[in-house]
Amino acid sequence: MNFALILLILVVLTGIAWVLDKLVFLPQRRRAAEAAVAEFDRQQERVGERFADENANQTRARLRDDKLRQPWWLEYTASFFPVILAVFVVRSFIIEPFKIPSGSMVPTLLVGDFILVNKYEYGLRLPITNTKLTNGSPLTRGDVVVFRYPKDESVDYIKRVIGLPGDTVAYEDKKLTINGKPVPETALPDYFDDERIGYAKQFEEDLDGRKNRILNNPQVPPFIVGADDFPFRDNCNYNARGVTCKVPPGNYFMMGDNRDNSADSRYWGFVPDKNIVGRAFFIWMNFSNLKRIGGFE
Repeated sequence: MNFALILLILVVLTGIAWVLDKLVFLPQRRRAAEAAVAEFDRQQERVGERFADENANQTRARLRDDKLRQPWWLEYTASFFPVILAVFVVRSFIIEPFKIPSGSMVPTLLVGDFILVNKYEYGLRLPITNTKLTNGSPLTRGDVVVFRYPKDESVDYIKRVIGLPGDTVAYEDKKLTINGKPVPETALPDYFDDERIGYAKQFEEDLDGRKNRILNNPQVPPFIVGADDFPFRDNCNYNARGVTCKVPPGNYFMMGDNRDNSADSRYWGFVPDKNIVGRAFFIWMNFSNLKRIGGFE
């Protein structure tokens, strides 16, 4: 059971309690409070001024508050409804936090980065079902996107958009080509990969004017080993140099920036538009390195 479903269930349960409290239980408590205050006033009249409560106003207020107080089960349901609803709305339609669990997006994103994902840029979607409500902006090459893993939609993946619907993407001999045009690369100093405890070749890649860093390990062969069977697999041609794929309509070709340490569209296929969650845009925390906080491309 995923967190979004748990949150939805909590919203429904606390919402029912909140409505019942406003329409049924609160009026009952108010009537009980008014009756208690009225009975107290009658008692004060009967005992006379000599024996009347010197702190009548405070006693009256305390009686009223005691009768108006919610029972414990409403305090832990109805009282939390506005907060849970606010969290649900923000998380479902505006911004959702994620934690980077693997090194597939190194050097852009590191293991332990806590990131924020824009949930409305590509169109609003219903939680749980991910049904699209509004169109929003289209995905563009170079976007870093969180999506539901096509082979197990309970799992969220994060990769970079490389191929749009209709694109022909080739990754051969460790070089990326889109629609027959090589993607420009500029060599950078070697990068020390903490996860693999070794150096990798680092390049700056230029996707339609958007620059990001990628890693290549020269010791890893260019051909793809262990590609799965996936929808539209016939659109891909695997050979000793790598793979070439024609992206089908309504789908995207995703790759990790850590090219030799990323299970991505080269291995398990295309990402349908219905699986898109949102665009990652900000690192809000990394407990091991506070300098990581900030935006990224």
